[in-house]
Amino acid sequence: MDNKFNDNQIKQTGILIVDDQPANVKLLERLLAGKGYSQVHGLTDPTQVESYLQQHEIDLILLDIRMPVMDGFAVINMLRNHKEWTELPVIVLTAQTDTETRHRALETGANDFLTKPYDHLEVLLRVSNALKMRLMFKELKSFNSVLAQKVKERTQELEETIIEIIRRLGHAAEYRDNETGLHVIRMSLYSAEIARQMGFPEDKIDLLQKAAPMHDLGKIGIPDNILLKPGKLDDQEFFTMKSHPEIGAEILKDSPHALMQLAEKIALQHHEKWDGSGYPGGLKGEEINLEVRIVSLADVFDALTTERPYKKAWSVEEALELIQRESGKHFDPQVVEHFLACLPRLLEIKDQYAEAPLQEERVNQD
Repeated sequence: MDNKFNDNQIKQTGILIVDDQPANVKLLERLLAGKGYSQVHGLTDPTQVESYLQQHEIDLILLDIRMPVMDGFAVINMLRNHKEWTELPVIVLTAQTDTETRHRALETGANDFLTKPYDHLEVLLRVSNALKMRLMFKELKSFNSVLAQKVKERTQELEETIIEIIRRLGHAAEYRDNETGLHVIRMSLYSAEIARQMGFPEDKIDLLQKAAPMHDLGKIGIPDNILLKPGKLDDQEFFTMKSHPEIGAEILKDSPHALMQLAEKIALQHHEKWDGSGYPGGLKGEEINLEVRIVSLADVFDALTTERPYKKAWSVEEALELIQRESGKHFDPQVVEHFLACLPRLLEIKDQYAEAPLQEERVNQD
């Protein structure tokens, strides 16, 4: 520790002497200045300590205990109750040699003692040792701050990587299906708006919006002859199609990350129904994750109101009629209620991310 900081570093630290007797302040100022300490300050009014510390960089306080108006114990209490000064070292100056005073000072938060009349060598040694510890603390705090920033950056990088993986997996599922990228954008934004209407905190809304596009990931594992069949599926084909929630959950399972965990739930449960008639688990009511109940409604609303090669788009009115009819059957009635309450915002999203007409797409492709 002795070689950690050079003498010049120690001598440039800020020292504040607080004593109601000007002679005592001058004595310590001359002693410390004579040994090369260049930033020594004195106060005779302890009530000014707080404002003084707010304007000056101080690394050590030499504090008298017996003072009028505000004694040393009160000053230490003020320091230890202030976030910025809880670790600021304090050496108590006192003519009191009784155990009670020393114990009280230590309990209040003092770090060391100097007894009047002062032994000059003892003053210099105790001040030097206290400042070395202070510099070590500041260096450690700075290191921890840098480390925390690096961890934050790495965490952000990891978060962005996971989000990018989810986006790419979502796109992979889209390439296997007749859906488009705009579908997952709309349904994820619908989900976020419904969740916001339901009072979700913003961090959970953000998580839901990012996880929602993963709902049909399992379609990656469905054969093309079934997934892309233009007509109605037969019983065996439909049985195979119904396996896509479990395939998606299998791909996403066992992640320690909250985003992937929610995506797994959405992939697995998005075809469950409020009345228990859905698949693959036949879950009923609140057995279905709330976020999934939101995503399921958002997904169906977008599917109904969007044109596809195999169907025409329903009008919003037709879609609303079905959703209200299925409230309490397919959909959670509470989610339906909040869906209807934020419908104007959902329609704005629908217009903002509208699909190009399929006929126009074919003309452009030709």
